[in-house]
Amino acid sequence: MTKQDLRIVFLGTPEFAVESLNRLVEGGYNVVGVITMPDKPAGRGHHLLQSAVKQYAVAHNLKVMQPVSLRDPEFLDELRSLSADLFIVIAFRMLPREVWQMPPLGTFNLHASLLPRYRGAAPINRAVMNGDSQTGVTTFMLKHEIDTGDILQQQSIEIAEDETVGSVHDRLMLLGADLTIQTVDHIIAGDLTPIPQDQLLAQREATPAPKIFSDDCVIDWTKSASEVHNHIRGLSPYPAARSVLCNGSDNQLSCKIMLSRKVNGLPSAEPGQILCADKRLVVACADGTAIEVLQIQPAGKKAMDTEAWLRGSRLAPDAHFVEKLEK
Repeated sequence: MTKQDLRIVFLGTPEFAVESLNRLVEGGYNVVGVITMPDKPAGRGHHLLQSAVKQYAVAHNLKVMQPVSLRDPEFLDELRSLSADLFIVIAFRMLPREVWQMPPLGTFNLHASLLPRYRGAAPINRAVMNGDSQTGVTTFMLKHEIDTGDILQQQSIEIAEDETVGSVHDRLMLLGADLTIQTVDHIIAGDLTPIPQDQLLAQREATPAPKIFSDDCVIDWTKSASEVHNHIRGLSPYPAARSVLCNGSDNQLSCKIMLSRKVNGLPSAEPGQILCADKRLVVACADGTAIEVLQIQPAGKKAMDTEAWLRGSRLAPDAHFVEKLEK
């Protein structure tokens, strides 16, 4: 079988998946269909927003399917009619058995972690938020339990101490596209030996990576500077860590904190207390540690360098950050 003979259906939604789809198309692989999420209303005008994968597929004249239900009989019949040999899933949604078991060569998923570590919806965020020094991408064969299938291939990268999740995401997107093509080529050659994830548990613990919710973004200033810094960079640029600035008795401002760095040699203070607000915004954390806020986004404004924001702000001597609005 050649790459022109292998009939592929691609399933994905966000920008992370587009790079792999592009590599398949530009590489001459036979993508016979693309499945992505239905268009969603967005903005004040509720205009329908197409997924990044759909926009790419339409621009390259690929067949697009957008089922509301993956168990819809008409959708399943249409999917079978494509006579695909292989399904590739990247950043989509959980598939029912009748879908992932359909192609004779099976369905493989590209996941943005070194499985079995970080099974779930937010593996990149969780790796950075936890201060990991390494992450990577994995291709694995789908089975019913999420992110537990047998591993096909893995590649790793190092995470720099101050690197944000946005940067890690972009690097993994490119690395993942490389691995997707490699995995398809090995499937064509028939020389892959899938490895059960249980065999890797001695190397890395199986850990969850649940979806990021609003409460996950709140900064806990009672943690150490390292933990707060990791929390901020693990959510930057999106959805962003947040806190509430209390600037006087009745002045509270919700802020997103986009960038930070750890600082040393400052006096101990209550967690959340602002230690310095003269061109630099330094905030106390636990155990006498502190971070400097480098970029901030006050509610209703664009993100800006903290020095520029301080020039237009007057902070009270007792200004401090808290987790939530105080009543």
